[in-house]
Amino acid sequence: MTDKLPPNLLKLFAPRPPLNYLPPLDKNPEKRVGAIVTGIASFVPLLKDYDASYIPWKTAEEKRKEKVELRQKKAEENIAEGVSKYDPNADDKIQGDPFHTLFLSNLSYKLTEEDLTQEFEIYGPIKHLRLVRTEDDKPRGYAFIEFEREKDMKAAYKDADGMKLFGRRIQVDVERGRTVKNWRPRRLGGGLGKTRAEKKADKDEEDDDDGGSRHRSSRGSSRDRYNDSRHDRGSSRSRSDRRSRGGDGDRYGGGRDYDDRRRSKRSRSRSPRSYRDRYSSGGRSRDKDNRSRERSSRRDRYN
Repeated sequence: MTDKLPPNLLKLFAPRPPLNYLPPLDKNPEKRVGAIVTGIASFVPLLKDYDASYIPWKTAEEKRKEKVELRQKKAEENIAEGVSKYDPNADDKIQGDPFHTLFLSNLSYKLTEEDLTQEFEIYGPIKHLRLVRTEDDKPRGYAFIEFEREKDMKAAYKDADGMKLFGRRIQVDVERGRTVKNWRPRRLGGGLGKTRAEKKADKDEEDDDDGGSRHRSSRGSSRDRYNDSRHDRGSSRSRSDRRSRGGDGDRYGGGRDYDDRRRSKRSRSRSPRSYRDRYSSGGRSRDKDNRSRERSSRRDRYN
C-alpha cells in the first residue's frame, strides 16, 4: 500500500539510521565476578522460629470487633451468674402481695415517692410504695406500688398507662417477677420494651433517615411534634403487643384476659371516671370526684 503514497508521505515511513556503537560502562556479563543472586525459598524455614514473642498487628476495625466480642462475652457471663442467683421470692426488699402490686417504668429521675403517692392514691389506699434506687441512692426509673385491694390495682393498671409525669409517659404493668414462671427482669436479659439508651438510638437513627441536615432549621419544631405523636402511637402499639406476650398460666395471662378488656376500654382521657363507674360503689362517687379535680390540677403543674 505504501507504493501508492506520494513521495512526501513516503519520507515519513522511511527507517531511522542505526545507532552508533558505544562500549559498555561495566564489564560484560560473561566476565563479571561477584555474589551469586538466588531466590529466597531456601530461607523460608528460618522465618518460622524467628521471633517467638512477636504479636501480629491488628487493624482498628479488628480491635473494635475484639472489644465488642469481649464485652458481649462478659455480659453473657454476668447474666448467667445473675440468673442462677435470681429469686424474687427470697429477696428481702420485695414484699407484699404480688397480685396487689403494680409495676411502673419509664419514670423520670426527678420523681419522688411523694409524687407517686399523690398521683396513685386516688385509685385506692396504698399499702407500700418502693421507688427502686441504686447503691448510690440514685433512682433507676421504675417503681412498685402495692395497693390494699386488688380492684384498686386493676383500676390503676387500666387507667394510668401512658400518664405523663414530669414530661415522660410512664408505662404500667402487673408484677411479673412473682406471678409469671421463669420470668427474668431486664437486667438479666428479659423484660419487655426497650431501655432508654435503645430508644434514644432508635430516635437518632430515625432522624438520620429523615434526610440529615436538609431543611433542618425550618422543620425543627414540626419534627418534634411529629416525633411526639409518633411516640404516643408507637407506645400504645408496643403496649398492646407487650400485653399479649404475658406468661402462660399466670394470673394475668389468659383466664382474666386483662389485655383484651384493656384495649377495648382504652381511652386517651386520664380522668378516673373510666374506672370509677366500673369498680367503685355509689357512696364513694362524690368523694372521688373531688379528688379527681385535685389530681388534674397537680398534673397540670407537673406538665
